[in-house]
Amino acid sequence: MSDMGLFREAVTRWAAGGPGDRARELAARLRVRTVVLLEGPSDVAAVGVLAASRGRDLAAEGVCVLSMGGAMNVGRFSHLLGPPGLGLRLTGLCDEAERRYYARGWERAGAPPRGFFVCAADLEDELIRALGVTRVEELVRAEGDLRALETFQHQPAQQGRTSQQQLRRFLGTKKGRKIRYGHVLVEALDPEGVPAPLDDLLTSL
Repeated sequence: MSDMGLFREAVTRWAAGGPGDRARELAARLRVRTVVLLEGPSDVAAVGVLAASRGRDLAAEGVCVLSMGGAMNVGRFSHLLGPPGLGLRLTGLCDEAERRYYARGWERAGAPPRGFFVCAADLEDELIRALGVTRVEELVRAEGDLRALETFQHQPAQQGRTSQQQLRRFLGTKKGRKIRYGHVLVEALDPEGVPAPLDDLLTSL
């Protein structure tokens, strides 16, 4: 595990009620300056792939990209890592439906307002719109998931939904699929076609 991975692990244990000494020690030793608070591992995958495509090593820059295991945990993490805790700069990426959790967490931690970026629905929706349905279906085929997608699209619950909505739902139907496609979809983006929330997040780091 990398040093930044050890820091993430220590922070996660701290947020779960464990001691914070290890997280404090690693933050100082690694010169962590910014923490990117994300809802889940698929968002972490997307940010990591985009950073690498731009030749950036976020860990070396003192940036920790952290999955919180759900947006409702943002209050706890922002309190521990922001001004009341380690005093690190906070930023993040969230779904529109989770904006209120981030706003409340930022406010309670005394962090600058509007320090996070919001996807219209969620990051998968942003990526599908950026690439287009046809291109995403091509990528699904290349990944060997076309038959699974076609079966999913014929389910009664999917009738009446647009192709974009079906693709978005499909990516979340199997454990690990959103993480894998977090890599695949971001790698397929044109440099000028990165969704604004993701682009703005990385530019801000």
